[in-house]
Amino acid sequence: MKAFPESVQQAWASHEGPVVLATVDAAGQPNAIYASSVREFGDDLLVVADNYFNKTRANILAGSKGALVFITKGHKSYQIKGSFTYHTKGPIFDDMKTWNPAKHPGVAAAALKVEQIYCGGERLV
Repeated sequence: MKAFPESVQQAWASHEGPVVLATVDAAGQPNAIYASSVREFGDDLLVVADNYFNKTRANILAGSKGALVFITKGHKSYQIKGSFTYHTKGPIFDDMKTWNPAKHPGVAAAALKVEQIYCGGERLV
């Protein structure tokens, strides 16, 4: 099954501004950041360029699950939850380097594997 239903693909295509990316540390302490360098990769991944991660990187490397929130131009909110993989080489990293702005370091690509998608309080996947 494709993780991004057509309605979510359309919503993503019309998202506005940066996304909010949330992780937790080993003690359960949440961390949320704005991220502007984000793209789909394949049928079930959203890739976030690690340009200036610090706590986020540590949380991902420690096994944190994550959530990504975006808002459409129509002011609908979507939340995508899943598990991370972290890439410093390979196809996901190489792809990120093609779209991440050159002014940012792009030290790695954090890939969020879609496990759940919500629009408001409604679970879509």
